Amino acid sequence: MNQPITTAEYITLQTAYDFFNQELFAGKLPQCLITLQRKKGARGYFSPDRFSGRGFEGKAHELALNPDCFVDRTDEEILSTLVHEQAHVWQQESGKPARKGYHNKEWASKMKDVGLYPSDTAQPDGKETGQKVSHYIIEGGVFSLAWAKLAKTGIKLSWESKGKAIVRTAKAESKVKYTCPNCEANAWAKPEANLLCGACSSEDGGLVDMIAA
Repeated sequence: MNQPITTAEYITLQTAYDFFNQELFAGKLPQCLITLQRKKGARGYFSPDRFSGRGFEGKAHELALNPDCFVDRTDEEILSTLVHEQAHVWQQESGKPARKGYHNKEWASKMKDVGLYPSDTAQPDGKETGQKVSHYIIEGGVFSLAWAKLAKTGIKLSWESKGKAIVRTAKAESKVKYTCPNCEANAWAKPEANLLCGACSSEDGGLVDMIAA
């Protein structure tokens, strides 16, 4: 590549932002400072008014994508995260933003309008609102159609983090309830724990496994 790689990658992201702004948001979104940031547990994030001008009056939102989450995902999937964050930009500018990091019903409705279905599991069975919400692409929806149009221009992301893909899933419960099948004593521990009932095990010399509820 003769073109500097920073220039090439950020031009690609800016081009996608501008394209989806016109196709999905009627060109009403302001320019943001797009960054690549590694944030554990997130494919991207939006942070309002994160930057201010140096020597001039101005402010800009930050729209970040996590390159760790580019691995094993298509450009369509990666750029759907860009649009996910653009929906936050839209809400900041034209709606009623919720508390920091929260995905409310207004945001969820806009996501559906632009062809992405909100889900905290990234699957059809997930919750549409909450503190951590992902999405899946609606087949034949407006995002899918817009991406098909953009893809014909030859746009392509060229870089990703080195390493294994990071898959975001719904947060597992930190503790679950276990019950002894003999005496019905209860205990709480991590989901993968193997618990023995001390009372029952001492009575007959055997080991009694407690069962997750």
